[in-house]
Amino acid sequence: MSINTLTQPPRGFAASEYESRLSKAQSLMQQQKLAGILLTTEHDINYFTGFLTQFWQSPTRPWYVILPVSGKPIAVIPEIGVNCMKNGWVEDVRSWSSPHATDDGVSLLTEALIETINHSTQQFGSEFAAVGINRGRETHIRMPLNDFDQVSATLLKHNPQSVFADATQIMRKLRMVKSHAEIEKLFYIAQTVSGVFETLFDFVEVGMKDSDIFRTFKIECLKAGVDDVAYLVGASDTDGYDDIISPPSGNVLQDGHVLILDTGCTFDGYYCDYDRNYAFGKVDDSAYRAYDAVWQATEAGLAMCRPGNTSIDIYNAMNDVMQANGAMGESVGRYGHGLGLQLTEPPSHTFWDNTVLEAGMVLTLEPGMIYAPNKMMVHEENIVITETGVEMLSRRAEPTMPTK
Repeated sequence: MSINTLTQPPRGFAASEYESRLSKAQSLMQQQKLAGILLTTEHDINYFTGFLTQFWQSPTRPWYVILPVSGKPIAVIPEIGVNCMKNGWVEDVRSWSSPHATDDGVSLLTEALIETINHSTQQFGSEFAAVGINRGRETHIRMPLNDFDQVSATLLKHNPQSVFADATQIMRKLRMVKSHAEIEKLFYIAQTVSGVFETLFDFVEVGMKDSDIFRTFKIECLKAGVDDVAYLVGASDTDGYDDIISPPSGNVLQDGHVLILDTGCTFDGYYCDYDRNYAFGKVDDSAYRAYDAVWQATEAGLAMCRPGNTSIDIYNAMNDVMQANGAMGESVGRYGHGLGLQLTEPPSHTFWDNTVLEAGMVLTLEPGMIYAPNKMMVHEENIVITETGVEMLSRRAEPTMPTK
């Protein structure tokens, strides 16, 4: 796989892409003897159906999709979303008027699950009665707990083997490895934002409030071609910073400040996620040395990014460099993660995550270190694992901290 030109990829995916995802899921379901998998969250449902909408920001309505062990998905959704869902490849769309005072989709969902279980046990045997659902790290169930309990109880009455089993590893395995079509979208968004970062000195200067810096950066990203600036945090302070997750506070950029901006912009639902550091005026040499340390740590991490290595290998390579350069401690808890339909996805580059790297995994490398009391330096890049090693999605940061 090689990505050479910045061309905006088409939106959505061909039906064959979704058919391939479902086929892989069904193969794994058969191995685990599941009747199906119940999806309740935005990104899982989008992954298998193409259902992309900002309506998820409202907590009022629940949304359900069932992936049966054989056959096509079943969407059980509020009527307000039927037309949007039918724009994709899902044909079986069942709906109710939501919000409902007493039965917000519970009966309809239960009926669809029993139908799925009956079909599964008839086709594969009585042991294929459990329904998979995400239960593990970095997952959640997006439905009222009372409704979940009611559905669970009804399924057990129907069939004592109809429990909700853990499907976390199935979903994790499927979504961690991206298709070429997904990688094209991730490349486009990362490259687009790279262009904005590279021209930051054209629109950011000493004397600006952080709120104006954030607003201007978002505008420049939108003008460059992103769909949304869904995530933007940052900070600036004398010779460094001690906080990388806060919104604007009214702080004014001053001579001697180091500025970091960390953004997750989106295109067609897919995220980039990386940061850049900038010096303004006379900044202490310790900040430049820390920048060099995390840049070199990223180089060490890149050298470990090849199939067969693990997230632990990436972590150790980057950590060794920072420790050799006087790191006083970690600043972010991990040194990068997976990336895709969510700003952060598994795996995590830590000393305990032994996920084996595969071609098609899209990752961030994010070494961070505390280099002086209340001063940290964090650096981040976006990459894709290939059959032979690694390719950059973001354009590599300057080896020396840019200074204005």
